[in-house]
Amino acid sequence: QVQLVESGGGLVQAGGSLRLSCAASRLTFGNYALGWFRQTPGKEREFVAAISQSGSHTYYTDSVKGRFTISRDNAKIAVYLQMNSLKPEDTALYYCAADLRLFPRTDVSYNADSYEYWGQGTQVTVSS
Repeated sequence: QVQLVESGGGLVQAGGSLRLSCAASRLTFGNYALGWFRQTPGKEREFVAAISQSGSHTYYTDSVKGRFTISRDNAKIAVYLQMNSLKPEDTALYYCAADLRLFPRTDVSYNADSYEYWGQGTQVTVSS
């Protein structure tokens, strides 16, 4: 069974940084585009960032551009989200997700429904 396990969340003051990690197992990592989503109570799961299968292309929602960086290490079977200049509105439960691609592609999906596998989430809380 495919597993994605996030870590690295926590409580940080506004302006601070956190690095989220997501370790994967039981999947052919290079066949998957990877994404980070976040969710707050009562709201839909929101796209944050995604990275193509090879890692050559990255995509971000406008509110995190210039502050967050997604990366992947196919050898370590992991994906990361470096979050800098954090704001209180970044407070959420953050999920990593994997989207199986049948062919090598550089685009990604911004739609949570496209992702087949999900981690359990890691809480990020930014205090003002």
